[in-house]
Amino acid sequence: MNWFIFALTVIAAIIVFFVAIIIIDNNMLVVRKVEYCDRKVKKNLKAVLLTDLHSNSFGKNNSRLISKITNLNPDIILVSGDLFTAHKNDNENVAKELMLSLAKNYSIYYANGNHELKTKLRPDEFGDKYINYVETLKRAGVNYLENQSLYLEEANIRVFGLDLPFVYYKKKLCLNLPKEELGELLGEPNRDELSILLAHNPEYFSSYRDWGADLVLSGHYHGGLMRLFNGYGAISPRFKLFPKVSYGSFMDKDSTMYLSCGLGNHTLPIRIFNPGEITLIEFRTKT
Repeated sequence: MNWFIFALTVIAAIIVFFVAIIIIDNNMLVVRKVEYCDRKVKKNLKAVLLTDLHSNSFGKNNSRLISKITNLNPDIILVSGDLFTAHKNDNENVAKELMLSLAKNYSIYYANGNHELKTKLRPDEFGDKYINYVETLKRAGVNYLENQSLYLEEANIRVFGLDLPFVYYKKKLCLNLPKEELGELLGEPNRDELSILLAHNPEYFSSYRDWGADLVLSGHYHGGLMRLFNGYGAISPRFKLFPKVSYGSFMDKDSTMYLSCGLGNHTLPIRIFNPGEITLIEFRTKT
């Protein structure tokens, strides 16, 4: 009996420990710094990457998130999607108000994730939610990139925003993404410019590389819910256990991908050893 009580006590303590970690990590913010050096960069630039907020709020009106970004003093803000969740009961105003607040002080470059894309493709279900969201952000000066790009002349950086066809997000399908399809969607990159690709889904990194992306900025995996080690997480959006790529920096030939853990979650409100992430990317010239 004593062993039984002891075992129950240990199990209860473990449960309490992980519940506490989940609560803490769902409300914590960390800043991760990434340095990117390349001869194509003509002027040093600081960028903040935001992804996968999923209508989460860090403080009233995201005051803690905005304060941390302000302290980092970036030149631009890059967004790789899923700032809200495609659900009828989700309030996209959290994401909208965050973007409107940041747009007063920063140039923002925003690409869709699968949740923005879902609301765009299903007006019968979501009405004019997507159109109102995008038009409001555009009026505030946000550069909303739906298979478009903008050139930052002083730094010689071009930012592409990929609106990946929704079929490539299907959980039960494992497809190849031809570089030719990316060319049709985005055009061809100029090899003399540094090409940044905001691509929400990191699964197709090799295709992004073959297309010509120098730097890919992704999210989608939420750090694998539980951060382990060496870029490993517990589970991928395809429900694959211990996927090899969940967060961090990855290189393949001449391309680099930074995969952010993101800021929030949906469906499974679980983050273990995996607090919300703001990424500071410092672009530097390389001599």
